[in-house]
Amino acid sequence: MPLASKPLSGLKVVELGTLIAGPFAARICAEFGAQVIKVESPDGGDPLRKWRKLYEGTSLWWFVQARNKKSLTLNLKHPEGLSILKALLADADILIENFRPGVLEKLGLGWDVLQALNPKLVMVRLSGFGQTGPMKDQPGFGAVGESMGGLRYITGFEDRPPVRTGISIGDSIAALWGVIGALMALRHREVNGGKGQVVYVALYEAIFAMMESMVPEFDVFGFIRERTGNIMPGITPSSIHTSQDGKHVQIGANGDAIFKRFMLIIGRGDLANDPQLTSNDGRDERRDELYGVIDRWVASQSLERVLEQLSAAQVPASRIFSAEDMFSDPQFLAREMFLQAKLPDGKAFKMPGIVPKLSDTPGSAEWVGPELGAHTHEILSDLGFDASAIAHLKLTGAI
Repeated sequence: MPLASKPLSGLKVVELGTLIAGPFAARICAEFGAQVIKVESPDGGDPLRKWRKLYEGTSLWWFVQARNKKSLTLNLKHPEGLSILKALLADADILIENFRPGVLEKLGLGWDVLQALNPKLVMVRLSGFGQTGPMKDQPGFGAVGESMGGLRYITGFEDRPPVRTGISIGDSIAALWGVIGALMALRHREVNGGKGQVVYVALYEAIFAMMESMVPEFDVFGFIRERTGNIMPGITPSSIHTSQDGKHVQIGANGDAIFKRFMLIIGRGDLANDPQLTSNDGRDERRDELYGVIDRWVASQSLERVLEQLSAAQVPASRIFSAEDMFSDPQFLAREMFLQAKLPDGKAFKMPGIVPKLSDTPGSAEWVGPELGAHTHEILSDLGFDASAIAHLKLTGAI
């Protein structure tokens, strides 16, 4: 679908910063039609270009994270580079930045300056600890935010150190909060007078906001949730079990009616009709007993047989998917969760599909993450620079 027919078409987004949180927020905007100009240092650009698995010297992650974006190289320490950035921001709708607090101010681009330059601008500021407080000047990656925000404390098994998930979940959640905040600010601007505002997202707060009932449980009962492995105390039964053929299945039978159906298909009518087990609190009191019953049932048969019976009884369950499992799964394929694209040398490869799916104006990937500075000439030409002026900027190190 052409960018002009997408829900964010007509919006101009300028992306400053590197790696994950800010660029992921900008990627979502780009997938849904916004013009996203990614400002990169001429000296190598975003370090994400060299993260994880590299293909011909460039990260495969980069080709996904920067899809639909335009790459502009600017040296922000050069006065002409800074002047070009100001020209871009003068008519931008959104600025997304994830520098350490104070960096933009040192460049002479504090909020007071930007608001005077462009009163309609919405500025999304993603950082480790926010722009205020005693820790605001400290560096903070997603892993630090996950630790301080409470996620790491409860992740893993009680007799082992905390573990992390295998992805940068803290950065990604912060990015989602940033996009939500930006869209709310745009809505306010549209309805209430045309002025922009700042959206502040701290990585640790992005995680903290996801911690469910942690705060009132501690405040009211002094209860501190601990690491509990594969189970979730208070939500029973919901856990991972191992089948006869050594494979793993997640079963979520913690709904009252679902639990009853589950017990009936495993031949435990006594548990299905036990008055104490009709609600979650009663089941949780007997979770060790219930998990023992479920463990034995799953271990007695193959994973495929387990899944067949659970599906027939409409009990939520899933095998633990690897990337290989996903590539051939009919649900992933039916939902178009793999997009075909081409790497710069023409090699075909698959990218993850677009989320969320909109019925009338869906997002899409029009091109993959570009080469460093691929759109510099185009963007500068649109700003009124001719070929000789662009050559001069390159010669002086501004771009």
